[in-house]
Amino acid sequence: MLKHLLATTTALSLASGAAWADGHGGPVRIGVLMGFTGPVESLTPDMAASADLAFEEINTSGLFLGGRQIEASRGDSTCADASAATAAAERLVGEGVVAILGAACSGATGAVVSNVAVPNGVLTLSPSATSPGLSDIDDRGLFFRTAPSDARQGEVLAELTIARGIDAVAVTYTNNDYGQGLADAFSRAFETLGGSVTVSVAHEDGRGDYTAEVSTLAASGATDLLVIGYVDQGGRQIIQTALDLGAFDRFILPDGMIGDTLLADLGDQLEGSFGSVPGSDGDAAASFDALAAEAGITGIGPFRGESYDAAALIALSLQSAGSAERGAIVEHMDRVANAPGIPIGVGELAEGLRILSEGGDIDYVGVSNVEFDASGNASGTFREVEIRGAAFETQRVW
Repeated sequence: MLKHLLATTTALSLASGAAWADGHGGPVRIGVLMGFTGPVESLTPDMAASADLAFEEINTSGLFLGGRQIEASRGDSTCADASAATAAAERLVGEGVVAILGAACSGATGAVVSNVAVPNGVLTLSPSATSPGLSDIDDRGLFFRTAPSDARQGEVLAELTIARGIDAVAVTYTNNDYGQGLADAFSRAFETLGGSVTVSVAHEDGRGDYTAEVSTLAASGATDLLVIGYVDQGGRQIIQTALDLGAFDRFILPDGMIGDTLLADLGDQLEGSFGSVPGSDGDAAASFDALAAEAGITGIGPFRGESYDAAALIALSLQSAGSAERGAIVEHMDRVANAPGIPIGVGELAEGLRILSEGGDIDYVGVSNVEFDASGNASGTFREVEIRGAAFETQRVW
């Protein structure tokens, strides 16, 4: 909490009234910065649409800041180019956004927080940046995330792998903050539980041939391969190469590999492969899936619920602050996300706005049961999924 109180002072000193959203009843602009092109471009549309779903719910209520409307401005981080992510964020700030929902990937997020958020006093709330290193970034209290850290996902992957009787695994990871962080977290946890990582090999996205990497991985003797990568880039291509060479019997898949395109291209060859993805399988998830389906959001990719939650939290924090000024929002994130308060679930944003407008307290639960720690991280839960009949089926929640 101290971090966030200090951040309020910092943000107020950095922000200028001219850069804030229209203070005379006009729309409140919020940036949505995601990888609309690049290695997760097939996942991003549903994430952005889920954020829009929450914004629409807020706007329809007519209760936001005395009847004002939220206007989302999109920017493309590319998820692969820190300079592009920084430039996109700078453009959003120049347009007067109050806060930035994003960025999507960890490397882009780190660049945006350091180069744009901190210098301009702009809160950033990522629904999908999971690198453990982001917990220690010098963010002046301006960075939050609704997706849990890969420090926890590494443990979950290790636990569910051991639970299946697998004690030796080869690992390949995309050569960036996300890949390295998750590979390290998994390896530590897996070896602590008695497993053996036979080899760990980085791969670069965008290459035309991964035969050398797969050959090195297969030579380690493991029959199971953990692929930490992206469903639209090197991760999927490594799996394809491994299948072509008959190199591995089964694949272990973290969040970046869970998507429709993997099933469309290779699903019938991946029976029994399994992995983890942030999210739950309870009533909140079912309620969100129903709302999303009505809005035409039918994909299976990760971070849809976390995107809805991020959008809801930004709006509710502004309502709690009673202001559309950049510096006002930071200290209210904990207030609306954490207990105590009246629980607010999926589809209940109007009720949350009403309670806040009357001076009450809320505890936003949302899709992912958000609760921020002192560093702005959400603890979250994970679903264990397995490919059966060319579809991902939830096995249990961790």
